[in-house]
Amino acid sequence: MFLIVAKYLIPKGYRGMAVFPFVVVKYGFDKTNGIFVNHEKIHLRQQLELLVIPFFVWYFAEFLIRLIQYKNKDLAYRNISFEREAYTNETNLNYLKNRSFFEVLNYIRLK
Repeated sequence: MFLIVAKYLIPKGYRGMAVFPFVVVKYGFDKTNGIFVNHEKIHLRQQLELLVIPFFVWYFAEFLIRLIQYKNKDLAYRNISFEREAYTNETNLNYLKNRSFFEVLNYIRLK
């Protein structure tokens, strides 16, 4: 993992983004925020499992589905299965050591 600070690469309203093998953060202080970095590392693992490009296709397709479903971009974002897994487990700094392969499948909701 390469941790990079690049304020202008991060979309407005967000603090970071994972694009394997990089984690790009908007603010330098987030480099030492263990919970924030763990959240992004969970996304890196998800990307490895899905071979990066399929991850982003699924991510954006699910975002569009959730946007139609919730009619609210923030609610749609929070309900993407990849985000649900990352937010649920970001405080568990040992999560990736014990995480099952394709664990994200347990976070898919049809409603």
